[in-house]
Amino acid sequence: MFILSARSVEMNHSGAGNDDLGAVEVTKDRNGIGLVILRNHRGASARVSLHGGQVLSWKWERGEELLFTSSKAIISPLKPLRGGIAICFPQFRNRGSLEHHGFARNEMWVIDQEPPPFPTDSGEKAYIDLLLKPTEDDLKIWPHSFELRLRVSLAGNGYLTMISRVRNVNSKPFSFSFAYHTYYSVSDISEVRVEGLETLDYLDNLHNQKRFTEQGDALTFESEVDRVYLDSCSNGVAVLDHEKKQTIVIRKEGLPDVVVWNPWERKSKAIVDLGDEEYKQMLCVDGAAIEKPITLKPGEEWTGRLDLSVVPST
Repeated sequence: MFILSARSVEMNHSGAGNDDLGAVEVTKDRNGIGLVILRNHRGASARVSLHGGQVLSWKWERGEELLFTSSKAIISPLKPLRGGIAICFPQFRNRGSLEHHGFARNEMWVIDQEPPPFPTDSGEKAYIDLLLKPTEDDLKIWPHSFELRLRVSLAGNGYLTMISRVRNVNSKPFSFSFAYHTYYSVSDISEVRVEGLETLDYLDNLHNQKRFTEQGDALTFESEVDRVYLDSCSNGVAVLDHEKKQTIVIRKEGLPDVVVWNPWERKSKAIVDLGDEEYKQMLCVDGAAIEKPITLKPGEEWTGRLDLSVVPST
């Protein structure tokens, strides 16, 4: 295990330090898989696994966990973990020979020692840069060479930012879809509402992806929901939890779509790595690019950014 201050990490990456120190700790989990822990001076933290580049935990300064992980999650280097924030690339859902939600979330990433410059802002305190390149097995099922870079950063105010960059190092164009598959921890799904989706068109996966228009001022939950909201506004989407008295605000760039999913009771019982009643304590709201796949020509790069903040609410 070794620990770096955010200042030393910034100097290694960009040549500039930051006097308001956070910490970046690199260790291993119980399976021997690399694990990165980000902390800020106020007590907020995030944990990132090198398996899948997946954010496993995000806690704000009160120490409360903001992400959901199933009590039945299978912790294995051979299977994606049910919970946290998973990187879905090069597809979301099943298509062709690729595995469900793509292969990026089930592969070993490496710490990127010399990443090209990322967009930065003065609020960044502690961050880690990860890199994924295709394996020989990946190229057999998806024959495209790429570099997928991920920066996960924890600001001094506890806000979490994820920036992904996909670069085509292939000799021909390729297309892909992408999602930050995010499980939020909620007090009770029946007490939660999602705002910022009003008047948007969405594809309803419970009705063969038929297109509808959201009519309500807020989305509430009384049964299974599985939707892809299209061309969502840049002002953000808010997940309001009345019982927890908190609101999570989701802002994004390069990710036009929003996936909203809760399996409800019947489907939860059919999911092996999800407790029968755990649907009550989780809600997925994903920043994504799904309806219109992203196409990159040789040498081109795409960037998708997710900014998550949490504020007290009444």
